[in-house]
Amino acid sequence: MNKETLKKNLREIPDFPIPGILFYDVTTLFKNAECLQGMIDELYEMYKDKGITKVVGIESRGFILGGALAARLGAGFIMARKPGKLPAEVVEETYAKEYGTDTIQIHKDAINENDIVLLHDDLLATGGTMAATYRLVKRCGAKQAFVNFVIELKGLNGRKAFTDDVEVTTLLQL
Repeated sequence: MNKETLKKNLREIPDFPIPGILFYDVTTLFKNAECLQGMIDELYEMYKDKGITKVVGIESRGFILGGALAARLGAGFIMARKPGKLPAEVVEETYAKEYGTDTIQIHKDAINENDIVLLHDDLLATGGTMAATYRLVKRCGAKQAFVNFVIELKGLNGRKAFTDDVEVTTLLQL
């Protein structure tokens, strides 16, 4: 996938959700068939030989490529969600945010010690949500876990949320 094609099709929305924030809208990448297929193909090539058994998508934009990639890899798909969204027994991880805390959950029976897990979301900013999800997956006993994003905002240093032994990959750095 040509990185310039992704950049050209990525919508930038100034002052969203609050003044001073430049929001990168990945929905324009998903609606463009060439971009969508290109991202799935590139992610598949990155992870096809890693033995992935489960893909965890972070609510909600991580569900789109996460689900498609899980199907392509022949892996199961797990949804990581905010509290109150999953119907069965859950395990959760609470983490600090800029102002307060937040919590992420997965079903208690979603991951076991035989699983090699790929965690996927659309954007790496500060890394808090994904780092919490990574800790949760490891706490559930995953044999190994990889972390992936479509976009990384390099200026926010989100990779610092992960220890050096965590493999973090992105399709596009801005």
